[in-house]
Amino acid sequence: MRERCLSAPDQSYFLLGPRGTGKSTWLRARMPAAYFVDLLDEVKYQRLLAAPAQFALELRALDPDRWIVIDEVQRLPSLLNEVHRAIAERNARFVLCGSSARKLKRDGVNLLAGRALQRSMHPFVPEELGGSFDLDKALESGLLPLVWDSRVREETLAAYAQLYLKEEIQAEAAVRNLPGFARFLPIAALCHGQAVNVSNIAREAGVARTTVAGYLEILEETLLCFRVPGFEAKLRMRERRHPKWYWCDPGIVRAMRRSRGVPGPEERGALFEGLVAQTLRAYRDYRGVCDDITYWSAERRSTEVDFVLTRGGRHVAVEAKSGAAFAESWCKGLRAIASLPGLERRLIVYPDGPALKTFDGIEVLPFTTFAELLAGGGLTLA
Repeated sequence: MRERCLSAPDQSYFLLGPRGTGKSTWLRARMPAAYFVDLLDEVKYQRLLAAPAQFALELRALDPDRWIVIDEVQRLPSLLNEVHRAIAERNARFVLCGSSARKLKRDGVNLLAGRALQRSMHPFVPEELGGSFDLDKALESGLLPLVWDSRVREETLAAYAQLYLKEEIQAEAAVRNLPGFARFLPIAALCHGQAVNVSNIAREAGVARTTVAGYLEILEETLLCFRVPGFEAKLRMRERRHPKWYWCDPGIVRAMRRSRGVPGPEERGALFEGLVAQTLRAYRDYRGVCDDITYWSAERRSTEVDFVLTRGGRHVAVEAKSGAAFAESWCKGLRAIASLPGLERRLIVYPDGPALKTFDGIEVLPFTTFAELLAGGGLTLA
């Protein structure tokens, strides 16, 4: 099994991440002696659903020092009441693993009152793949471990999309209109890397605007998508800029669009920007490179910078460009943001080529060098 970047705490924690990121595989390899409660096991799930009080009896029979892993905990969140009791009374240690935060965010669900930390598992980052990392393959079929290790990646991605509809959406009764949600998904995939216009999506999908807002929330809560908010230098009552929308993996985007083969130039631009976004997000969670990731735009909004990493009053600005060779026009946004107080570095990330530095200090890095910088802590805001 490949070494993952995730480091686990020595106390109870939630481990959340999209399906296929390898959470269960990692836990079984790392904690072979743990007591596993797999709620994807239908027999076990039905038994605990019918008689949840039995779970307390199971816990009492275990060695008090033994770790307990509950896999797919969102399927039966009522078990968290007994988890809470076991932590409080016997100092038991749990890993609460799940691929959806939807049920765990509902009112009335016991989130253990801060007794469990939170960790995230992401698709592979280049550091975890070492010499086998290939940017073109990553953009074509993504970096989900389930897909990367498959001999038939396109078929695995197509099956993944169907599994998402069947198990995360239909089985959990997340939406009443499953055909409408199925029409919505490829349209939402076209919004990858863009500020979302809910009205336009609603018109294209043939559903109500309020329904689309709910669908977008479902994609976030099932951990497939995330938003990058607009940067604000000062705290404001109303956010002035709409957040930008990203899927967590290029392969999932293409599966939802039903795209096959090598990505074309237009598709490649959004896929590359999304990969940079997801890589930054992974290293924020794994290594704490920053506290916040936003995007910046000038007052007239004709000039943008894709990502601003922030901790306190310190910032690093990052622009993603998918072109094959550096062009001076790539620097427009980074030059516009140069006067931002606390800005420490300005970087352009592009697929491949030499590392460069402009006369005014903008660093131009190939993606692999940029990923190595993140892995080595060279971009961490202390």
